[in-house]
Amino acid sequence: MKVADSIDASAVVHIIDDDPALRRSLDGLLRSSGYTSLQHGSVDEFLASGMLDKPGCLVLDIRLPGMSGLDFQNRLREQEISMPVILMTGFGDVPMSVQGMKAGAVDFLPKPFAAEQMLAAVSAALTRDRSEREHSARKEALRDRWRLLSQREQEVLALVATGQLNKQIAFHLGISEVTVKVHRSNGMRKLGASTIIAFARIAEELGIITRA
Repeated sequence: MKVADSIDASAVVHIIDDDPALRRSLDGLLRSSGYTSLQHGSVDEFLASGMLDKPGCLVLDIRLPGMSGLDFQNRLREQEISMPVILMTGFGDVPMSVQGMKAGAVDFLPKPFAAEQMLAAVSAALTRDRSEREHSARKEALRDRWRLLSQREQEVLALVATGQLNKQIAFHLGISEVTVKVHRSNGMRKLGASTIIAFARIAEELGIITRA
């Protein structure tokens, strides 16, 4: 069984390094293990591929011509782009690598590294990428459901999320408690929340707040 058998077939491992021999070696290792990989000599070459928002991960050298690996990782974080990063480091770059790990890198591998180390790091990175994409998809689906609620249902549920009781919500909105119950029930049903605990999880994931 190849190590990539459980990974999304559309995921691509992007090798970004200015050493052609290393790129070819890594490409061969990854492809022989069942991964799809692409080689890039710089950050600009990778960006030109137009695959920044596609499933995959980056195997990224810290020292690169033009934008460095660490600078690129920081840019991804600032732009809230979640493609996982594996940093490759040369001699003397370990302190920089620690900085990269603190910024969210999956792993850093000092050169030369064992094939098993790289394959384990890639597997972890692609597993993270899949998990984050699934989470994002779930969150977007919840947002779509929230948008389908009427304005009054949203107002009622936003107050429910703060822990207010039906009678408190009724007073706050100037409507009857019975009307609150109707909007609350309809809104929760549309969100797919069968219990208040289930709704609380959804409210937390959506970041629902109310303006007092």
